[in-house]
Amino acid sequence: MGIQINEENLLFTLNTKRTTYQMHVDRYGYLLHQYYGRRTEGNMHFLLTFQDRGFSGNPYEAEGDRTYSMDFLPQEYPYLGNGDYRRVLLKVADDLGTIDCDLRYESHRLEDGMFSIPNLPAVYVDDTNADTGANAQTLVITLKDDLLKLRVDLYYGVLPKLDIITRAVRISNSGKTSFTLEKAQSACLDFVTGDYDAITFYGRHCMERNMQRQHVGHGTLTIGSTRGTSSHQYNPAMLLVDHMATEDYGHCYGMSFVYSGGFKGEIEKDQYNNIRMQLGLHDELLAYPLEPGQEFWTPQVVMSYSSKGMARLSQNFQRCARRHICRGKWRDLPRPVVLNSWEACYFDFSGDKLVELAKGARDLGVEMLVMDDGWFGARNDDYRGLGDWYVNEKKLGRSLGDLVNEINGMGLKFGLWVEPEMVNEDSDLYRKHPDWAMTIPGRHPVLGRNQLILDFSRKEVVDAIYNAISKVLDSANIEYIKWDFNRSIFNVYSHGGLSQGQVLYNYVLGLYDFLERLNRNYPDLLIEGCSGGGGRFDMGMLYYTPQIWCSDNTDAIDRARIQYGTSFMYPVSSMGAHVSAVPNEQTGRTVSLNTRAVVAMGGTFGYELDPAKLSEEEKEQIRSQVREYHKYADLINHGLYYRLSNPHEDEIAAWEMFSEDGKEALISVVCLAVHGNMTVNYVRLRGLKKDCFYRDEATGVVYPANALMQIGLPVPVEMGEYQSYRWHFVKV
Repeated sequence: MGIQINEENLLFTLNTKRTTYQMHVDRYGYLLHQYYGRRTEGNMHFLLTFQDRGFSGNPYEAEGDRTYSMDFLPQEYPYLGNGDYRRVLLKVADDLGTIDCDLRYESHRLEDGMFSIPNLPAVYVDDTNADTGANAQTLVITLKDDLLKLRVDLYYGVLPKLDIITRAVRISNSGKTSFTLEKAQSACLDFVTGDYDAITFYGRHCMERNMQRQHVGHGTLTIGSTRGTSSHQYNPAMLLVDHMATEDYGHCYGMSFVYSGGFKGEIEKDQYNNIRMQLGLHDELLAYPLEPGQEFWTPQVVMSYSSKGMARLSQNFQRCARRHICRGKWRDLPRPVVLNSWEACYFDFSGDKLVELAKGARDLGVEMLVMDDGWFGARNDDYRGLGDWYVNEKKLGRSLGDLVNEINGMGLKFGLWVEPEMVNEDSDLYRKHPDWAMTIPGRHPVLGRNQLILDFSRKEVVDAIYNAISKVLDSANIEYIKWDFNRSIFNVYSHGGLSQGQVLYNYVLGLYDFLERLNRNYPDLLIEGCSGGGGRFDMGMLYYTPQIWCSDNTDAIDRARIQYGTSFMYPVSSMGAHVSAVPNEQTGRTVSLNTRAVVAMGGTFGYELDPAKLSEEEKEQIRSQVREYHKYADLINHGLYYRLSNPHEDEIAAWEMFSEDGKEALISVVCLAVHGNMTVNYVRLRGLKKDCFYRDEATGVVYPANALMQIGLPVPVEMGEYQSYRWHFVKV
């Protein structure tokens, strides 16, 4: 395993436990991609073909050799200017507005460890994850345009044990004149053959990350977000899989963007049946000037490959996110079971009401009470108060410190909801600093949820809001915050003197700066990311917030589908999931308390309800659920995740958490449909040790692993909608 360099031929081979990635510098100085797939040895240059292609241009140095063209050769970093008419990763305009580029190999270097990116999140290796990060290495290949004095450093990080390769790009200006980046993406994969399907994850508010699989034909499939966030509409991740690939079979490639702002992903099949998959920053509203001596980093892309289907590919990404993206105290710890006040009382609460909620939560075995929106400024509805981060002691009837001490005295932790990036026009902050909001001079702004965006591309704005929030955190024993973001960015304009094409990128840097300060100065604080639920569910946020509210939709049946799509890239430990009251606030659907808990236990687990409205029978059920969650918390948070059904197509939603030592499995099933004279659904288990036996902990029945994986476990047929089941199997 590791990175091998043939200095004579400038052949670069990146090996992981099961995969090989290879590229080389050709005789003209172009960096060509040769291979990414199952682990192998040798020089894969034979995979490249050369022949005369009409209307495909040839480099000047080729001297009439029409068989050589960048229009069909696979590349590592395609750019506009070398004769490639496919989608490119880089567009550069010089100081006269001419868009052109010519990047050739200059040098390379090899470093031990995993590279980091200034001011941006990235996969990391340190003493806390040295086991899975063993033998990590970084390869840097430098390309240069001599005319523009443009330098491009391609960074490749390798996590051999996890079959992970990371990529990012540093672009620098070593000349005497400026140029402007009009497109700057992070990574692509070029395929010279193959019959593939693209898997993407589309959605909307309250119905995020629906898995969509479509055959790759000629043309370009594009996903992305221009909303300033990664968005509810598309997740910044893509898979390219064999047309016949399944969970257990087929070649599968994946990319995930470690960034929380706008992005663009493209999959193009060209006229020669080559396929290019690429991912990075969205080029809309990007016009980033680089003055002499300045540099620009693209955010990181995490890549992986599996020769044995989508399950292993997902596990590669899940392990990477859980161990090498998430950080801090809460990375590996089971999260406390919380009760959030929102669906219990919305804005209508007092300190006394929260104390009563806390008493009810304590009686149920819940470990933390979270005070949601409405505790600050004049915030009694969503028309006013955002930006005024001081405690409304009149509403609470006491100081925040006194309230938290009272609740801590019951044995509960305490958390707060915040939305630091937003401001209402009806707020003290806006009246004092209207220029801190993103508004275009002379125009009325577009509102979202009655609020405007604070300009986090300006350091003075970030500093002011951080100082206000930190005063609140310092005033009481706050152990959790829910960081929300309840509108998309529009009317992009900074009053702070930036070139407007820089604003969205620098905005995200400001967000990360704020979050990094929180992580550094409050290391015991558990932060849950949120953007109207799952509108900013990405690996960039996970670097700062080890869990993210999966969706504002808490309906168990919809959530089974949302969590299914989320699982393709993200670990269970990152999925904020709660049991809420019925009929459900988003759908009006009524589902049993047991089924709601089974689904929520496919995530971080907690509650959104008022304990005072529960029957004694329901209360006892919840006490049992909390005990059960603690019993299985380690397996749920750290086990290998297997999808056992497709809830968009099948009559059941089924998933399995399997311990890496092979000793236990937790299987969960939710019935999505019921019919007269119902047929039996069988759930085929995965990952069990062949030729071994597993005992059902509840009944004592012993099952042969081979039969469970070959035929499956029959799901009971019972009357009533949305029945659910859970089995805990232990190896005997």
